[in-house]
Amino acid sequence: MSDLILETRALTKEFRGFVAVSNVNLQVQRGHIHALIGPNGAGKTTCFNLLTKFLAPTKGKILFNGADITGERPAQIARRGIIRSFQISAVFPNLTVLENVRIGLQRNTGTSFHFWKRESTLNVLNDRARALLDEVDLGGFADTQTVNLPYGRKRALEIATTLAMEPELMLLDEPTQGMGHEDVDRVTQLIKKVSAGRTILMVEHNMNVISSIADKITVLARGAVLAEGPYDTVSRDPAVMEAYMGTSEGALEGAHG
Repeated sequence: MSDLILETRALTKEFRGFVAVSNVNLQVQRGHIHALIGPNGAGKTTCFNLLTKFLAPTKGKILFNGADITGERPAQIARRGIIRSFQISAVFPNLTVLENVRIGLQRNTGTSFHFWKRESTLNVLNDRARALLDEVDLGGFADTQTVNLPYGRKRALEIATTLAMEPELMLLDEPTQGMGHEDVDRVTQLIKKVSAGRTILMVEHNMNVISSIADKITVLARGAVLAEGPYDTVSRDPAVMEAYMGTSEGALEGAHG
């Protein structure tokens, strides 16, 4: 099997003449944490939407495990093992933490819509759900109503529900957005922990997070790839520093994307 789990070739998206993503050639290596960064309006989220087929590309190809998935629908992409965790925490606030993860497990077993079954039949999923909660350090919150969780813990729960889908490739969209320093540190370590044996592609604006866990970084600017490589190389690239000017004091470390 190839070292590349995901590849795009000349991936392009135009909106009425505006080119949001332009000839992006992305190569994500299996088992790596790959970060997609860039200034506001760089095309990061549009690129994510193309990869998960919430948008259709204007041209170009998307390959997953060597197979051309360019024409597939979002549900087909998910069944292949490409699972996206959204920028806004996607959990059910009035269910318990355990019930949220159990729903993710139901989706993966194909029983999502068996509403007529007794709830007790879902208890067979509880052991796996509790194991996933332990993996994201939420074991002590299993019976907590999700609405009562602190924001950072909700993001941890979202990662657990993503893991319940048994992703081969996890797409994390701004996983630390809106968090305080303590939550950022916790979620960063959590992402590092759950990356073992998995591949993660993430959009992230916090450069401290990127520098500490990303194996490879792709920088987008105006929809095109500006630079690529490890953090130490990319952060010193003059073109990257210029692209981030104005979003911070001229330092990449303070930039938001």
